[in-house]
Amino acid sequence: MEKPQESWFEASEVLPMFPSLVWKIQLQSVLHEAIDTRILALLHELRPTEALAPGQGWQSEQTLHRRAELQELVGCIDRAATGILRFLRIGYDAFEITGCWATVLAQGAAHRAHSHPNNFLSGAYYVRTHPGADTINFHDPRAQTGIIRPPVTALTAENTDQVVVRVQNGTLLLFPSYLQHSVDATQCAEERVSVSFNLMFSAFTEHLSQPLWSAP
Repeated sequence: MEKPQESWFEASEVLPMFPSLVWKIQLQSVLHEAIDTRILALLHELRPTEALAPGQGWQSEQTLHRRAELQELVGCIDRAATGILRFLRIGYDAFEITGCWATVLAQGAAHRAHSHPNNFLSGAYYVRTHPGADTINFHDPRAQTGIIRPPVTALTAENTDQVVVRVQNGTLLLFPSYLQHSVDATQCAEERVSVSFNLMFSAFTEHLSQPLWSAP
Protein backbone atom coordinates (compact mmCIF):
# COMPACT_ATOMS: atom_id res chain seq x y z
CA MET A 1 0.00 0.00 0.00
CA GLU A 2 1.38 3.40 -1.02
CA LYS A 3 2.32 5.65 1.87
CA PRO A 4 0.60 9.09 1.76
CA GLN A 5 2.87 12.00 1.11
CA GLU A 6 3.46 14.05 4.23
CA SER A 7 3.80 17.26 2.18
CA TRP A 8 2.59 17.44 -1.41
CA PHE A 9 3.59 21.07 -2.06
CA GLU A 10 6.91 22.83 -2.11
CA ALA A 11 5.70 26.32 -1.12
CA SER A 12 2.47 28.09 -0.22
CA GLU A 13 1.36 31.66 0.35
CA VAL A 14 -1.82 33.71 0.59
CA LEU A 15 -1.82 36.83 -1.58
CA PRO A 16 -3.93 39.71 -0.22
CA MET A 17 -5.25 41.79 -3.12
CA PHE A 18 -7.09 45.08 -3.51
CA PRO A 19 -7.31 45.95 0.19
CA SER A 20 -9.62 48.62 1.60
CA LEU A 21 -7.53 50.39 4.20
CA VAL A 22 -8.64 52.35 7.26
CA TRP A 23 -6.10 54.52 9.06
CA LYS A 24 -6.67 54.87 12.81
CA ILE A 25 -4.74 57.56 14.71
CA GLN A 26 -5.01 58.37 18.40
CA LEU A 27 -4.11 61.97 19.18
CA GLN A 28 -2.10 62.73 22.30
CA SER A 29 -4.36 63.42 25.26
CA VAL A 30 -3.11 66.97 25.86
CA LEU A 31 -3.72 67.83 22.20
CA HIS A 32 -7.13 66.24 21.76
CA GLU A 33 -8.49 67.53 25.06
CA ALA A 34 -7.78 71.11 23.94
CA ILE A 35 -9.29 70.41 20.51
CA ASP A 36 -12.36 68.80 22.06
CA THR A 37 -12.97 71.73 24.42
CA ARG A 38 -12.97 74.19 21.53
CA ILE A 39 -15.24 72.01 19.40
CA LEU A 40 -17.77 71.50 22.20
CA ALA A 41 -17.85 75.25 22.90
CA LEU A 42 -18.54 75.94 19.22
CA LEU A 43 -21.29 73.31 19.04
CA HIS A 44 -22.90 74.84 22.12
CA GLU A 45 -23.27 78.06 20.09
CA LEU A 46 -24.47 76.35 16.91
CA ARG A 47 -26.96 73.85 18.30
CA PRO A 48 -30.60 74.51 19.16
CA THR A 49 -31.15 75.14 22.85
CA GLU A 50 -33.52 72.20 23.35
CA ALA A 51 -32.01 68.79 24.11
CA LEU A 52 -32.24 65.99 21.58
CA ALA A 53 -35.02 63.51 22.15
CA PRO A 54 -34.19 59.78 22.26
CA GLY A 55 -33.51 58.48 18.75
CA GLN A 56 -32.73 61.94 17.35
CA GLY A 57 -29.53 63.23 15.80
CA TRP A 58 -28.23 66.65 14.84
CA GLN A 59 -25.77 67.74 12.16
CA SER A 60 -24.08 71.10 11.79
CA GLU A 61 -23.27 73.08 8.69
CA GLN A 62 -20.64 71.48 6.44
CA THR A 63 -18.07 74.28 6.60
CA LEU A 64 -16.64 73.78 10.08
CA HIS A 65 -13.13 73.44 8.63
CA ARG A 66 -13.23 77.21 8.00
CA ARG A 67 -13.90 77.98 11.66
CA ALA A 68 -11.02 79.14 13.85
CA GLU A 69 -12.01 76.66 16.56
CA LEU A 70 -11.18 73.71 14.29
CA GLN A 71 -7.89 74.86 12.84
CA GLU A 72 -5.80 72.63 15.09
CA LEU A 73 -7.90 69.62 14.11
CA VAL A 74 -7.62 70.62 10.44
CA GLY A 75 -3.84 70.65 10.86
CA CYS A 76 -3.94 67.09 12.23
CA ILE A 77 -6.14 65.98 9.33
CA ASP A 78 -3.77 67.57 6.81
CA ARG A 79 -0.74 65.83 8.31
CA ALA A 80 -2.51 62.48 8.39
CA ALA A 81 -3.74 62.80 4.79
CA THR A 82 -0.28 63.79 3.57
CA GLY A 83 1.15 60.64 5.14
CA ILE A 84 -1.58 58.50 3.56
CA LEU A 85 -0.93 59.86 0.07
CA ARG A 86 2.77 59.09 0.52
CA PHE A 87 1.95 55.59 1.77
CA LEU A 88 -0.23 55.00 -1.30
CA ARG A 89 2.48 56.39 -3.61
CA ILE A 90 0.05 58.96 -5.01
CA GLY A 91 1.92 61.20 -7.45
CA TYR A 92 -0.07 64.34 -6.65
CA ASP A 93 -0.16 65.74 -3.14
CA ALA A 94 -2.38 68.84 -3.34
CA PHE A 95 -5.70 68.23 -1.60
CA GLU A 96 -8.31 70.14 0.33
CA ILE A 97 -11.19 69.54 2.69
CA THR A 98 -14.44 69.71 0.72
CA GLY A 99 -16.75 69.43 3.71
CA CYS A 100 -16.55 69.17 7.48
CA TRP A 101 -19.48 68.82 9.87
CA ALA A 102 -20.32 67.72 13.39
CA THR A 103 -22.80 64.98 14.26
CA VAL A 104 -24.47 64.54 17.62
CA LEU A 105 -26.42 61.33 18.32
CA ALA A 106 -28.76 60.92 21.28
CA GLN A 107 -29.60 57.59 22.89
CA GLY A 108 -31.18 55.28 20.32
CA ALA A 109 -29.99 57.29 17.30
CA ALA A 110 -28.13 55.47 14.53
CA HIS A 111 -26.59 56.28 11.16
CA ARG A 112 -27.43 54.00 8.23
CA ALA A 113 -24.79 52.59 5.88
CA HIS A 114 -23.55 55.19 3.41
CA SER A 115 -20.49 56.38 1.51
CA HIS A 116 -19.24 59.84 0.49
CA PRO A 117 -19.32 60.28 -3.32
CA ASN A 118 -17.11 62.71 -5.25
CA ASN A 119 -14.26 62.55 -2.74
CA PHE A 120 -11.06 60.53 -2.43
CA LEU A 121 -10.71 60.22 1.34
CA SER A 122 -13.20 60.64 4.15
CA GLY A 123 -12.81 60.54 7.89
CA ALA A 124 -14.17 61.08 11.35
CA TYR A 125 -12.80 62.55 14.55
CA TYR A 126 -14.35 61.51 17.85
CA VAL A 127 -15.00 64.24 20.41
CA ARG A 128 -17.22 62.37 22.88
CA THR A 129 -17.64 58.60 23.03
CA HIS A 130 -19.07 56.39 25.76
CA PRO A 131 -19.49 52.65 26.36
CA GLY A 132 -22.27 51.64 24.00
CA ALA A 133 -21.47 54.59 21.75
CA ASP A 134 -17.85 53.95 20.77
CA THR A 135 -17.83 51.97 17.52
CA ILE A 136 -18.20 52.45 13.77
CA ASN A 137 -18.97 49.69 11.25
CA PHE A 138 -17.23 49.33 7.89
CA HIS A 139 -18.95 47.22 5.24
CA ASP A 140 -17.43 45.03 2.54
CA PRO A 141 -17.43 47.08 -0.71
CA ARG A 142 -17.53 43.91 -2.85
CA ALA A 143 -21.27 43.44 -3.35
CA GLN A 144 -20.77 40.20 -5.27
CA THR A 145 -19.47 38.39 -2.18
CA GLY A 146 -23.03 38.24 -0.81
CA ILE A 147 -24.22 35.92 -3.58
CA ILE A 148 -23.04 32.83 -1.67
CA ARG A 149 -22.84 33.01 2.11
CA PRO A 150 -21.87 29.64 3.59
CA PRO A 151 -21.88 29.30 7.39
CA VAL A 152 -18.53 29.85 9.10
CA THR A 153 -17.11 28.40 12.28
CA ALA A 154 -15.74 31.78 13.39
CA LEU A 155 -15.80 35.34 12.04
CA THR A 156 -12.41 36.53 10.86
CA ALA A 157 -11.10 39.45 8.84
CA GLU A 158 -11.03 37.11 5.82
CA ASN A 159 -14.66 35.95 5.87
CA THR A 160 -16.71 38.76 7.45
CA ASP A 161 -18.73 41.33 5.53
CA GLN A 162 -18.44 43.93 8.31
CA VAL A 163 -15.61 45.16 10.51
CA VAL A 164 -16.38 46.95 13.76
CA VAL A 165 -13.77 49.53 14.77
CA ARG A 166 -13.73 50.75 18.36
CA VAL A 167 -12.96 54.43 18.92
CA GLN A 168 -12.47 56.77 21.86
CA ASN A 169 -12.13 60.48 22.53
CA GLY A 170 -9.33 61.78 20.32
CA THR A 171 -9.47 59.00 17.71
CA LEU A 172 -9.00 60.15 14.11
CA LEU A 173 -10.05 57.76 11.31
CA LEU A 174 -9.40 58.18 7.58
CA PHE A 175 -10.63 55.81 4.88
CA PRO A 176 -11.48 55.67 1.16
CA SER A 177 -14.64 57.61 0.43
CA TYR A 178 -16.13 54.62 -1.42
CA LEU A 179 -16.08 52.50 1.74
CA GLN A 180 -19.57 52.20 3.19
CA HIS A 181 -19.87 52.72 6.92
CA SER A 182 -22.61 52.93 9.54
CA VAL A 183 -23.15 53.62 13.23
CA ASP A 184 -25.25 51.41 15.47
CA ALA A 185 -27.88 52.93 17.72
CA THR A 186 -26.33 54.69 20.69
CA GLN A 187 -26.83 52.58 23.80
CA CYS A 188 -26.03 55.15 26.49
CA ALA A 189 -27.83 58.21 27.82
CA GLU A 190 -24.96 60.56 27.01
CA GLU A 191 -24.59 62.05 23.55
CA ARG A 192 -22.05 60.80 21.04
CA VAL A 193 -20.23 63.69 19.31
CA SER A 194 -18.06 63.37 16.21
CA VAL A 195 -16.71 65.53 13.41
CA SER A 196 -16.73 64.10 9.88
CA PHE A 197 -14.90 65.38 6.83
CA ASN A 198 -14.13 64.72 3.17
CA LEU A 199 -10.92 65.27 1.21
CA MET A 200 -10.46 65.67 -2.53
CA PHE A 201 -7.54 66.49 -4.80
CA SER A 202 -7.22 70.18 -5.61
CA ALA A 203 -7.64 71.21 -9.25
CA PHE A 204 -8.71 67.66 -10.12
CA THR A 205 -9.77 68.40 -13.71
CA GLU A 206 -6.54 70.26 -14.47
CA HIS A 207 -4.15 67.65 -13.11
CA LEU A 208 -5.72 64.22 -12.56
CA SER A 209 -8.67 63.66 -14.86
CA GLN A 210 -6.76 63.34 -18.14
CA PRO A 211 -6.81 59.90 -19.81
CA LEU A 212 -4.26 57.44 -18.45
CA TRP A 213 -3.64 55.93 -21.89
CA SER A 214 -1.84 57.14 -25.01
CA ALA A 215 -3.46 57.55 -28.40
CA PRO A 216 -2.40 54.90 -30.95
